[in-house]
Amino acid sequence: MSEPSSARRALSGGGRVAVATSAMNVATYGFTIVAARAVGPSEYGAFAACLSLLIVVQVGALGLQATAARRIAVDRGNVAAIERAILALAGKVSLAVGLLLLLLVPAIDALLNLDSLVTAAVVAVAAVPLTLAGGQAGILQGERRWGALAVFYLAQGLPRLLVGTSLVLWRPSATSALLGVAIGFLFPLVVGWWVLRDRRTPDVVPPEHSGHSMLVESAHNAQVLFAYFALSSVDIVIARQVLDDHDAGLYAAGLIMAKVMLFLPQFVVVVAFPDMASTESRQRALVRSLLAIGVLGCLAVVAAKVLSPVAMFFVGGADFGEVEDLLWVFAALGTVLAMLQLQVYAVLARQARRSVLLVWAALVVLVVLGLRVESVAALVTVVVAVDAVLLTVLTLASLRLASRAAPAATRAPG
Repeated sequence: MSEPSSARRALSGGGRVAVATSAMNVATYGFTIVAARAVGPSEYGAFAACLSLLIVVQVGALGLQATAARRIAVDRGNVAAIERAILALAGKVSLAVGLLLLLLVPAIDALLNLDSLVTAAVVAVAAVPLTLAGGQAGILQGERRWGALAVFYLAQGLPRLLVGTSLVLWRPSATSALLGVAIGFLFPLVVGWWVLRDRRTPDVVPPEHSGHSMLVESAHNAQVLFAYFALSSVDIVIARQVLDDHDAGLYAAGLIMAKVMLFLPQFVVVVAFPDMASTESRQRALVRSLLAIGVLGCLAVVAAKVLSPVAMFFVGGADFGEVEDLLWVFAALGTVLAMLQLQVYAVLARQARRSVLLVWAALVVLVVLGLRVESVAALVTVVVAVDAVLLTVLTLASLRLASRAAPAATRAPG
């Protein structure tokens, strides 16, 4: 396939994935709003705590997805074998995660202060389809089946909104809301099963694609992603420690803008990841994706500065007016985090082992420096600075390694 044709295909696929992930995020956010209004503050607090735990559990699914996508992208001759191995591994890992969480139900109930073993048990049940879906998504991503992956992402968001809303209106409680989320996780599984139902059965699975090797890689991927999620989330914990309740609330409101800018270009990472796994296209995919996220982020930063009264409507309204002058900084933070997320996936794509140490080091530096600040402006400035330095270091490392790998791939025989 020629480069222009490949670029047009990626652009078309990116558009479909962009629409699907946007709809998924809007539906997820919409259900969160419905649940908050329907169940009340106390029950919503329990529901939000359970969702936070599921986000942590999700790193396992994302680790499996990255493993499947990377291996399929770089070894097109063994796609059937990789599919078979990753689906088998995803099934085992999902059952193991679910069983472990079931055994920890009393601990989850006490840790999250749920006062309901049933609610804690629903968390364990929800973790099974959530983890299993990671393997399916990785196959579709690695094969660049963007239309099917777009439907997969739509199935992750829209059913949650419809089913979850019905349940919380019928019986307003944290358990009902969480049950809606768990049932919603089943729909993408159905989509994945349908589009993968005709997959070929390989005669033998090559040793390099054994279940053990995939488990090791998935565990590494999950650890890298966990480090990134910790880095991108620790600032709100720091805010609760160094700021009073009022200023911590202002910081949390500003983070809404940052999270919007983090999730808005999510489709760029999804589409670029298979290309970043290939030595021939790694540098081109990385540069183009960084530029795309950067341009989108710059436009958002300018809009947040010029149209700050409009932006305030989406981050809490007049009660949080003191943070209005800083919204453009939070938009910049979200842009840096989005570009940093791309770089983390670039690390996964080339299976670097030492680069993750930089992420953990940045987390330590951020905590040390963040605990010394005394204002919202100072904290967000420190976070942007630390994340920007990490982004610069990872970008330079990625481009240097990509430039070295490309000539070697060009000289390779065959």
